[in-house]
Amino acid sequence: MNVLRNPSGEELENALRRPVKKLKNIKKIVKPILKNVKAKGDRALFKYCMEYDHVQLTHLVVTKKEIDNANKQVKDDLKQAIITAKKNIEKFHLAQQTEELVVETSPGIICKRKSVPIERVGLYIPGGTAPLFSTVLMLAIPAKIAGCRELVLCTPPNKKGKIHPAILYSANLVGIDKILKVGGAQAIAALAYGTESVPKVYKIFGPGNQYVTAAKQIVAEKGTAIDLPAGPSEVAVYADETANPDFIATDLLSQAEHGADSQVILVTTKESIVKETLKSIDKHLVDLPRRKIAEKALEESVAFIVKNESQAISILNNYAAEHLILAVKNPEAVAEKIINAGSIFLGNYSPESAGDYASGTNHTLPTNRAALAYSGVSVDSYVKKITYQRLSEDGLRSLGPSVEKMAEAEGLMAHKLAISVRLKYLNK
Repeated sequence: MNVLRNPSGEELENALRRPVKKLKNIKKIVKPILKNVKAKGDRALFKYCMEYDHVQLTHLVVTKKEIDNANKQVKDDLKQAIITAKKNIEKFHLAQQTEELVVETSPGIICKRKSVPIERVGLYIPGGTAPLFSTVLMLAIPAKIAGCRELVLCTPPNKKGKIHPAILYSANLVGIDKILKVGGAQAIAALAYGTESVPKVYKIFGPGNQYVTAAKQIVAEKGTAIDLPAGPSEVAVYADETANPDFIATDLLSQAEHGADSQVILVTTKESIVKETLKSIDKHLVDLPRRKIAEKALEESVAFIVKNESQAISILNNYAAEHLILAVKNPEAVAEKIINAGSIFLGNYSPESAGDYASGTNHTLPTNRAALAYSGVSVDSYVKKITYQRLSEDGLRSLGPSVEKMAEAEGLMAHKLAISVRLKYLNK
């Protein structure tokens, strides 16, 4: 992990840059995959499954027998943990529902807005280096609460053609309609264009590697909506003298182990915090099963030693982290100064892992500075906001002349005429 003291200007900008491959080169690889799936459907999916997942499948759709077998394989204590997480996630997301908005903007003019669920959504669940069954809960629960009619889940199989039992258990628990053994950019293509086995959806959700992210961006340009550009995971920790270096180290490692292209940063005014944290990282790395992945991510990660809180907050808002941990004495006060972050964890006893699994907030969050403009997934992500208006006769008489004048000023005379003919009719 690199250490920088009071960085500024170009040095700071370079240090905050994510370790991502050039999108242009990735898109060159992804575009032919999308084109092939669109043209050849399931035949292309079977081909890519053999090429990338190294397994020859006989069917893409997961059967009821496979789900039943998976349910038997998941241990009871893990089932209970998943149920606990489901309960908290449901509670937090149920509270996000909003009532229909009705406003009388002027006498005789009623405007309304209500949420209408997206009919069919696609959920992408990474399963390559880690089977993210927790993401099933994070994506499916708000979709169900929103009222989406059909949920289609895609996730890559292992070399035996199987999907991790916990993914199937979670999917069955939350009521997924269809589960398919397909991953990578080809899964995004299948969801966007539809194949013999995969229904075409209207919006695609879920994180993934840079190829999945690139595929989502490409299909979004062609008319299929996506949740957000969620790529490699990242965390930033802001720590003061009250922070525990062991806590910080494990928080940093928890994101570093996601993938070699993940990134973690530490910001502090105390050099001693950096020294102790680095020692703790070395200590905990030894026993990690994903040690090599974490070490690779740490090569592209940075610890910043800054002069004061103001400089620290400036760096954090510039970085716009997917996850931000405020391991400081006054986390709520500091949080008020943060304007760019996907999700914020307040205090020393709020590890990012809690949000990843079971606190109740959603872990599908904007990465690579997308938090400058994007929010994480919520119930709102699965609905469209449709507005309505109804004008009474008196309402049109009152508002009509203003609309006529505005339309005429813009040179849109048919707009004016649509008002004028009605007013003429009413004034007979």
